[in-house]
Amino acid sequence: MTRTALVTGAEGFIGSHLVRFLQKEGWNVIGGYRLHGSDSFPKLPKLCFEQCDLRHGQRVEQIFREYNPTHVFHLGAQSLPTVSWADPVDTFESNIIGSLHLFEAIRHNKRPPVIVSACSSAEYGNVPASAIPVKEEQPLLPLHPYGISKVCLDLLAREYFLDYRIPAVNIRLFNTTGPGKTNDAPSDFVRQLVQIKKGRQKPVMEVGNLKPRRAFLDVSDAVRGFYLAALKGKHGEAYNLCATQTHEIEEVLSTAMRLSGVKAQVRVAERLLRPSDEKIIFGDTKKIRRDTGWKPLQTLEQTLMSMLEHWEKIL
Repeated sequence: MTRTALVTGAEGFIGSHLVRFLQKEGWNVIGGYRLHGSDSFPKLPKLCFEQCDLRHGQRVEQIFREYNPTHVFHLGAQSLPTVSWADPVDTFESNIIGSLHLFEAIRHNKRPPVIVSACSSAEYGNVPASAIPVKEEQPLLPLHPYGISKVCLDLLAREYFLDYRIPAVNIRLFNTTGPGKTNDAPSDFVRQLVQIKKGRQKPVMEVGNLKPRRAFLDVSDAVRGFYLAALKGKHGEAYNLCATQTHEIEEVLSTAMRLSGVKAQVRVAERLLRPSDEKIIFGDTKKIRRDTGWKPLQTLEQTLMSMLEHWEKIL
């Protein structure tokens, strides 16, 4: 059977990597996007892009009628907590109402596709040290509108599985980085190092809080996790997707500097400090390993090196 995937949020960081992964696997892929024009997407065989704002239910239904996908990877969302505080209404319309339109279109499809939804570790909120690494059974107590919207998606998918037997799998994604990522510590470090190396920035690294510990998952491992969840994940279940080792942010910085060969002064910038930072964010991945055979393959060094090579080319 030919597999046809609809990837929502195809213009995003993870979505764009997933589109290429599925295309290389020989799938037919429809990349659904909200903002960017088709000129910004690669021209590849078995791959097409369709503008589809998930807030418009009739357009979502039209996409399903036209392509009849066998699988849906739902990554389309407003994904920044800071933006969700500034505009919670748009975040809820995009992430909750948009997801509802998607599940309704699937419910009315003659052959409901498997849907893998990008949920988030933000659903857990502040987790006590005694519960780290956090398991899927941990109470969902998000701290911002973005996290609340992802809890809604998580529960929505579960409800459509229970009530309508929609084959839904949820991925609670933890910190993910790699080539093309912006607005996280590793990408900020790498971009500054490349700018310094090219003489476009003084040899001063501006940083935020370097003490928290994070488990940074390589984007290539993340998209493979979504892929295996679609093929082997148990319907109606939620899975953590996280790297298996945490690193202090200061260690990430020193590793990036060593790999780049750049020497620079490190300076804490007030604008990069948050009101609060979780001391550690780390998810237990035993469940997805057991059910799908997934495991991360990339080391932190390999991830940072691929990011350095990426920004070397485009900066």
